Amino acid sequence: MSTSKTIKSALISVFSKDGLEPIVRKLHEQNVTFYSTGGTEDFIKNLGIPVVPVEDVTSYPSILGGRVKTLHPKIFGGILNRQDHEGDVQQMEEFQIPQIDLVIVDLYPFEKTVASGASEADIIEKIDIGGISLIRAAAKNFKDTVIVASVDQYADFLELITKQNGELTLEDRKLFATKAFHVSSHYDTAIFNYFNTDDTIYKESVEKGQVLRYGENPHQKGFFFGDFDAMFSKLHGKELSYNNLLDVDAAVNLILEFKNNEPTFAILKHNNACGLATRSTMREAYLDALAGDPTSAFGGVLIANGKIDADTAREINKLFCEVVIAPSYDESAIEILSEKKNRIILVQNEVELPQRQVRTCLNGLLVQDKNNITDNKEQLKTVTTTPPSSEEIEDLLFASKICKNTKSNTIVFAKNRQLIASGTGQTSRVDALKQAIEKANSFNFNLKGAVMASDAFFPFPDCVEIADKAGITAVIQPGGSIKDELSIDYCNENKVAMVFTGTRHFKH
Repeated sequence: MSTSKTIKSALISVFSKDGLEPIVRKLHEQNVTFYSTGGTEDFIKNLGIPVVPVEDVTSYPSILGGRVKTLHPKIFGGILNRQDHEGDVQQMEEFQIPQIDLVIVDLYPFEKTVASGASEADIIEKIDIGGISLIRAAAKNFKDTVIVASVDQYADFLELITKQNGELTLEDRKLFATKAFHVSSHYDTAIFNYFNTDDTIYKESVEKGQVLRYGENPHQKGFFFGDFDAMFSKLHGKELSYNNLLDVDAAVNLILEFKNNEPTFAILKHNNACGLATRSTMREAYLDALAGDPTSAFGGVLIANGKIDADTAREINKLFCEVVIAPSYDESAIEILSEKKNRIILVQNEVELPQRQVRTCLNGLLVQDKNNITDNKEQLKTVTTTPPSSEEIEDLLFASKICKNTKSNTIVFAKNRQLIASGTGQTSRVDALKQAIEKANSFNFNLKGAVMASDAFFPFPDCVEIADKAGITAVIQPGGSIKDELSIDYCNENKVAMVFTGTRHFKH
């Protein structure tokens, strides 16, 4: 018995008519009978093609302001009947139900209506009932019915019916059913999230996904689910890898802290900043960011908070780097940066980022609010007898922004709005501090007059003592240890300024 079926009848009822005409004309060429409603019915008639109004099948008009049109046994019976089931065949004849082999339907634009800021009444009216029911019915009965549930599927469907003369295999029908259930589940998730006020329930549906070359390592499969093209315009280079995307994410979140600052440039490696500086020109910012750790910068991700000009691009071009990101570029800068074949050049667009962070954990997920607190001057509490100078406060806040976006445990040194060194991802805060000192010394930075930021409090005074002896003159930390006074006492005895923020910035 053949599993292929030829389309002889179709129910078409769509909100958007874009791309529909070629399909209707091709099906008409193949002698398909059309059933339709409202605007879609008029659309087909205006093409000069015969169409049977659904009202003629159901003997009911569209009622309740269009809320009920296709919800009728003669429509759903035509979609859901099993053509190899004797009882179904008998009832189709008994009740004079027409066979429907194909359903083309889309859904009211619920998400777009919500995004537009429409009233609740308008949003509720965009909750599709008939459309979603038609999709589920046809997808459930994919053995006998074809469902095309989105304009995104029109091209594939048109190609199939053209190539196969209106005949679709069981595999074809099952694939369209799978896509239809994705459409319906995504739609229901959007509606649920609009209504939901219970943070203990988490539902998410992402429509756009892409296969990556591999995951974190070559033996792991990798995928990205999201709208990358909305966030970035890619100007040049190879496809981004799993690790590239993680670094790009870290870079975007870090540079967001400096969005409205003077020209700022950051260089990241393995999600952490290895260089960052704020200067009067982008070229100077880049050069001083690179000076922070020119060794780690090799193969890194570079990001700027403003336009990259030709002078900056010429300096960047001397470095092997994977990705360059900026909100804009001079044309000549793009030409210079494009000289390296595989270098990825991205323009960062203004896009609202998610306000919740999600990661897998054990046999489930961890979900948390995004850390949107950036330490500022108003929240600082000076806890030592020696207050920080205005220049030190500027550097302390600069260091704090980097610290917030660096893996814990972390210590960050800064001086004159330049990242001097950091200790990242250590199991001990003392180890992170010692790593930062060693790194600063290895690149010949003088720590005298530099400031220190910590992502969490100091349980003992050992860190401030080590920092003081290295030349640090001011410290920023959240505070909150039961032994805070020990660190404060040491700072007072040695004229080191220390401020508390009251906000911890762990990053695991």
